Amino acid sequence: MKPAVKAQTEPLTGLLSEPRRRRILDWIQEEGSARVRDLAGAFQVSEATIRQDLERLEQEGTVTREHGGAYLNSVPAQVTAVALHHQENMEKKRKIGALAASLVGNGETLILDAGTTTTEIATRLTTRQDLTVITNALNIALILGAVPGFAVHMPGGQFKAPTLSLSGDKSVEYFRNIFAGKLFLATAGVALDTGLTYPSFADLQLKEAMIKAAAHVYLVADSSKINKSAFTRLGALEVIQTFITDDGISDADAQAFEARGIKLLIAH
Repeated sequence: MKPAVKAQTEPLTGLLSEPRRRRILDWIQEEGSARVRDLAGAFQVSEATIRQDLERLEQEGTVTREHGGAYLNSVPAQVTAVALHHQENMEKKRKIGALAASLVGNGETLILDAGTTTTEIATRLTTRQDLTVITNALNIALILGAVPGFAVHMPGGQFKAPTLSLSGDKSVEYFRNIFAGKLFLATAGVALDTGLTYPSFADLQLKEAMIKAAAHVYLVADSSKINKSAFTRLGALEVIQTFITDDGISDADAQAFEARGIKLLIAH
């Protein structure tokens, strides 16, 4: 039985202005927009401080302020092009995608989380036969929905432009009523002490429901995310069974993950 997933936030009181702004930008890059009052509550600072942070981010050219909040400048172009925001370390992600896809056989039922690495998995599954794929990612549905013989299912929910995904209570309820053999799960950060972390609150319950719906959970994350922590914590490492990463992982980290009972697969 997989351990219960418990979402929580890191303590943020007293977070310095520059690290706070980086995390606010991470939040907006994940969600597409953010409200001042929500950010003030999450980061435990005044709304005036958040407005100053958003003003600085606007000066940097990444967001545009609007009444009560701000939105990500790149959203319209991303949605029009059906493109994901995070395009760093793509060669590593392609190698991880190829290794993960090699674990999927014909006729399987699997869940693909939204993200650039999981998209790389999807592009390599088009030669399989009779797959049933459940995904919250619109771009993945478009990739695999065109393959004859595939059954592609999506939840309802609220559209998140930067990740081209659906989220919210309707998505959570949908995944609570299904079962799949494998889940390929994305993350913003993975560390021995903090576990799996993400830039915002929005998807924590959804990812928890995905984990509970799958017999085997594969975490897919490039080595730049190792020992990195984002804003909110999904759970300890024990919620996953296998970690697929690239050969940038250090020997010490590899041994530490395996010592926690996690099977490690390294893409070369």
